[in-house]
Amino acid sequence: MSSATAPGLPHVDAVTPAVLVLSGPVSPREVPRLCDEVRALLETTGAPVVVCDVGGLGPPGLAVVELLARLELAARRAGGRIRLRGPGPALQALLGLTGLGFETEGQPEQREPPPGVEEAVEPGDPAV
Repeated sequence: MSSATAPGLPHVDAVTPAVLVLSGPVSPREVPRLCDEVRALLETTGAPVVVCDVGGLGPPGLAVVELLARLELAARRAGGRIRLRGPGPALQALLGLTGLGFETEGQPEQREPPPGVEEAVEPGDPAV
């Protein structure tokens, strides 16, 4: 007996990124454990991204920058990456100064223009 396919689009179960909540000052002794957690989340969920909620880390400093760099390295070695949730302006500025570019939630992808932005066309431009 065969069944007819339902009309409309097929149901697709999207992979929800795993979330790692980082809070309080993180001591250097905790960094290897957190790297292991990132690797485990990537492996067990199959998600390509671990979202690191950094809103509770406290004031940014070089220890936070080192932590995030090590988490990103651990994720890359496991075939994934991290995305930041809730970085304050001070942390974003510090990461910018160090040259570390992390993807943040709500930020458009680098290849996509922000919504509502259109490229201007000048008269006489050749059609592409």
